[in-house]
Parts: sequence; structure tokens; C-alpha cells
Amino acid sequence: MTATTVLTARALLLDMDGTLVNSDAVVERCWRRWADRHGLDGDEVMKVVHGRQGHASMAVLLPDRPMEQNHADNARMLAEETADMDGVVEIPGAATLLASLTGLPHALVTSADVALSTARMAAAGLRLPDLRITAESVGASKPDPEGFLKAAAELGVDPAECVVFEDSGAGIAAGRAAGMRVVGVGPRAGVHRPDVLVRDLTQVHAEAAPDGAVRLHID
Repeated sequence: MTATTVLTARALLLDMDGTLVNSDAVVERCWRRWADRHGLDGDEVMKVVHGRQGHASMAVLLPDRPMEQNHADNARMLAEETADMDGVVEIPGAATLLASLTGLPHALVTSADVALSTARMAAAGLRLPDLRITAESVGASKPDPEGFLKAAAELGVDPAECVVFEDSGAGIAAGRAAGMRVVGVGPRAGVHRPDVLVRDLTQVHAEAAPDGAVRLHID
């Protein structure tokens, strides 16, 4: 029998892509097309793009290109991704977890913008948390911790009392840099040694503790 891990937090901060929503199919389509346009190896590009804002990924992949070109290219990429919801589905257990967090402190912290995050959550049939930290909310992309720290501040919770749910190396690094515990979701996360690793969100059960904290039972 596998032991259950119990974590207690004052707030849960949830990434979207790869954590609540499986959007890998459209991410692969869009970024491999972008790689082809720029003469880059698609496999190498895919190692970089998960978790980051598009312009930040482009800055890594095309280090000599001016950032204004990356921002313009990213705007086109976001429009392309927002128009393509084919294959976007819920990560197993995401809807149940979000339902269990109703009335408990939590936030969505995503590198997607408002339009893309709204469209993908809807395509996956998921409820949007009341507090959403999106690309427009921050000046720096993950792995910078700004998004997670901003979410904690808006919830009025000490960063050390937050638990982050993430799938990517950039996201896990951001959570760590914010001084938060990290639950990794899926095989991509396992490479980056999160504090706890789950296959998907069916292994996570949340409930309110008597003092108003969130108690997580992780199978």
C-alpha cells in the first residue's frame, strides 16, 4: 500500500498548461511550425517552451534577436494558439480538485494571457479561479517567481505557506524561487525534483482544515 502524503497550506497556486489543462497537442503544433520558420530543431525548441511566456522562450532560442521582435512574434503566436483548441482537454482530476477548492484560497498562475487562459480552461470544461495571474499581470516570465509572489500577496498569504502545482522546469524553478513548496504534475515535472510528484490530479484531494487552511491528501 502506498503511503499518503499530507500537506497543509494557506493557499494553493495552480499553473494551467500541463497542470490543469493538457494543451500539449496545440503547443507542439504551433511551436514546431515556429521552429520550422526559423530553421530550428523542433525537438530542441520543445525542451525550452513549456512553462515560459512565448517571448521569453524566443529570447532563449534566438538570443541575438531584438526583444521587440520577440514580443511581436509572441503576439502572433498567442493569437494562433487561442484559435486552436483541438485536443485541449482536462488533466485527469482537475475539475474535481478545482471544485473542492471553492471557498478556499487559491489562484491560477499562468504564462498564458487572459484570452488564451480563458479559452483553454473553457475548452477543458474547467472553472476559472476568481484570482488569475496571467501574462498581463507580470513583468517577468517564469522561471522568475514574480507571478507566484504576486498571487500570494493578493491572497494575503506568506509565500512559505503556499503550495504550487506545476509541470514544467521553468514553473518548478519559479515556485522554488518564491520560497514555496511544489507539487509536480506528470512526467515532465519528475525530471526537476519537485517536493512531491503525482501522475495526475486524481491523486490529490483537498479539504478545508478547521483553521481555514487547505489540507492536501496526496496518494
